[in-house]
Amino acid sequence: MFTGIIEDIGIITSLREENTNLHITVKSNITSELKIDQSVAHNGVCLTVVDIDNDEYTVTAIKETLDKTNLGTLQRNDKVNLERAMKLGDRLDGHIVQGHVDQTGICTNIKEENGSWFFTFQYDATLNNLTIEKGSITINGTSLTVVNSEKDTFSVAIIPYTYTHTNFNTFKEGTVVNLEFDVLGKYVTKLLAMNITNY
Repeated sequence: MFTGIIEDIGIITSLREENTNLHITVKSNITSELKIDQSVAHNGVCLTVVDIDNDEYTVTAIKETLDKTNLGTLQRNDKVNLERAMKLGDRLDGHIVQGHVDQTGICTNIKEENGSWFFTFQYDATLNNLTIEKGSITINGTSLTVVNSEKDTFSVAIIPYTYTHTNFNTFKEGTVVNLEFDVLGKYVTKLLAMNITNY
């Protein structure tokens, strides 16, 4: 379980394919605090630490993860948003994030406005995910509030702190991002699709 509050920006130092798996090595300021088998969200994707070497650690993504997220497009020196799993008893400063990406989206517009930024994203609405105005959305692991919610597009407002401390500052039009929709909204959507109105 995660909160969507990014702890660090990691740098990809190595990518190694093994059959259909991809071993991803990351340099990070939090590496010294990690341990083998620990869960870390990378651009919102929960992956397990399998190796640690000084200030670098390695995680492995399987084919399904690579197919459904933007991790398969990573290159050396790319920046990834990092968050360790939350501790019981900690404040939930973001929202409930599972680390299970629902689908990818594409950045279609970036607008700077009075020191903040508005990013607009488009996604495939046929997968039955949805946003609501002022609801929660996770983009590359970052907990954000939806504005301008439409059928297959939405926007988010990014304050300077978030812009500086996440990989949003690397986005441009056409950037592919990982989307995890609000878990409560997913349950409601599923129930409505099943026409369940009474228990």
